[in-house]
Amino acid sequence: QNKKVKELLAPKVKAKPPKAGTGFGGGSSNKINMDPAVRLAAEMAKVMHKEGVLRINNVLTEETTDSLRKYVLEQQELAANETERDVTTSRTFYGVENRRKNRCDLQLSLLRGGFAADRSKSDCDGDGDSDSYESFALADALQELLGEDGTLRRLYENLVTPEGEFYELAAVITDPGSNRQTVHPDLPYQAKAPLYVIFLALQDVTVEMGPTSFFLRTHTSKANDIFNSGDKSQKDNQLLKSDCRLSTLKKGDAVMFDARTLHCGNANEKEDKGGRTRALFNFSFRNPEVQGDLGYKGSIRPGYEGAMSLKDVGDAMAAYG
Repeated sequence: QNKKVKELLAPKVKAKPPKAGTGFGGGSSNKINMDPAVRLAAEMAKVMHKEGVLRINNVLTEETTDSLRKYVLEQQELAANETERDVTTSRTFYGVENRRKNRCDLQLSLLRGGFAADRSKSDCDGDGDSDSYESFALADALQELLGEDGTLRRLYENLVTPEGEFYELAAVITDPGSNRQTVHPDLPYQAKAPLYVIFLALQDVTVEMGPTSFFLRTHTSKANDIFNSGDKSQKDNQLLKSDCRLSTLKKGDAVMFDARTLHCGNANEKEDKGGRTRALFNFSFRNPEVQGDLGYKGSIRPGYEGAMSLKDVGDAMAAYG
């Protein structure tokens, strides 16, 4: 395929003005309507529903992003050492990508101290105790993203409501030499969007580092039917004609995508060709309107599965302060 791929850009979205007749004394619904963050989130959600993908710039401050990247890579080193000593512990640390060369999904611990804290206190109860959150990089990042004034809080509330399940909590890490993924959706097609996923760049992501390619507007029933038709030429033609965008991101930028959307991580080149370790903070929330098995086991530590909602995370961040 010689088609030049365009960069995924953040859309120019503005909050619509409040509806006429709203103002003081109008009750809680009017207060929501007057909140510019809520109105902006509503416009961003429209883009998500239409395109299946949304780039959002500057969702995390530089200082917090740097601290989170350092923390994530320290956790990866610890997990790699533990797994080398005992391969049976792999599932404790890694998710769906744990067997690919130079690529992994590192499931993150919410305990202060991360994996090292497992030795002194189990994190398998998912109790959200505020004592587990005493100042550390992961909690600081979640505070900026999903706290009361978090950069992604209102958008997620719009898409999955406060009852949306915290479905994934991980870091996607690729090292120089990792291969390109095949094009795929994260889960089998369902009529309603089941899952909204975040990839947040913990450093600048260049073309040589294997940014994710997203195929816009492929989260539809029609696109799914073609992709899974079994007709290779039809599928190849679909991908060739699709509006493919490359998520070369700046540090602290994020991409949110509907998990039904076709995408693939590209090859992270060897170091002499510009490849570098690419770390993405990865989390998602599930749409509570979609019941039953999603056909996709997200990357999250076993004790956290089904244990927390968006509201629970927000409450924990309020306690964290």
